[in-house]
Amino acid sequence: MVELKTNTSIDAMHTTGKVVGRALTAVREAAAVGVSLLELDEVARGVLRDAGASSPFLGYRPSFAPTRFPAVLCASVNDAIVHGIPDRYRLRDGDLVSVDCGAVLDGWAGDSAISFTVGRPRPADLRLIATAERALAAGIAAAVTGNRIGDIAHAVGSVCRAAGYGIPEGFGGHGVGRRMHEDPGVPNEGRPGRGLPLRNGMVLAIEPMLIAGGTDTYYTAPDGWTLRTHDGSRAAHVEHTVAVTEQGPRILTERPESGPPAP
Repeated sequence: MVELKTNTSIDAMHTTGKVVGRALTAVREAAAVGVSLLELDEVARGVLRDAGASSPFLGYRPSFAPTRFPAVLCASVNDAIVHGIPDRYRLRDGDLVSVDCGAVLDGWAGDSAISFTVGRPRPADLRLIATAERALAAGIAAAVTGNRIGDIAHAVGSVCRAAGYGIPEGFGGHGVGRRMHEDPGVPNEGRPGRGLPLRNGMVLAIEPMLIAGGTDTYYTAPDGWTLRTHDGSRAAHVEHTVAVTEQGPRILTERPESGPPAP
């Protein structure tokens, strides 16, 4: 069942979303050659703690997972698409990093993700990330009353496919509210004019995932969580929590301005 949020509830979710945005900005600013993924997770924990927020990721265990998730960040590097578990891996020059973070504050959840490079970027990685951001923007622009879920999916998928990138089958966005994952599902590819009608008060996580090699295939790493590209090519993942309102799409997880990427 899809729960429609009131304006007051959406304002509360915006407060939560700003915590998520601050956490992602802090993580990006801390990311540098030699910094471990565990250290980035500690940065995010500190932001959540200071805000009085909890993590919907920590201890989460969906049906596919063999264990509870042990961190507040998903940190996916290079050929990892999503759900990477922060560990002792230390970032290297040229790494492509996708970071997903959530928060719960006063009973409302927020969920967002960014991708960025560390050190000297590869031009191909910058193109991949820029395309992911354009796909996200297209999906957000389609999140208006009178459209359908398929219009969001088509907007996202069209940008990805036009650039020659793959889209991991079966993974996409979702509703957000009292829980991080609610109905409806929001695919990253679909047919316009199809699916659930969009109504004022719907809150959706729109999250393009792109595979640079152009294939749609992936595999689950031995940790039971991390999805990796089957061809070993790099991946990018970006996400915002967005409300459908009478005034148009409202991004609830905007991020404060970040400084330049770490050298």
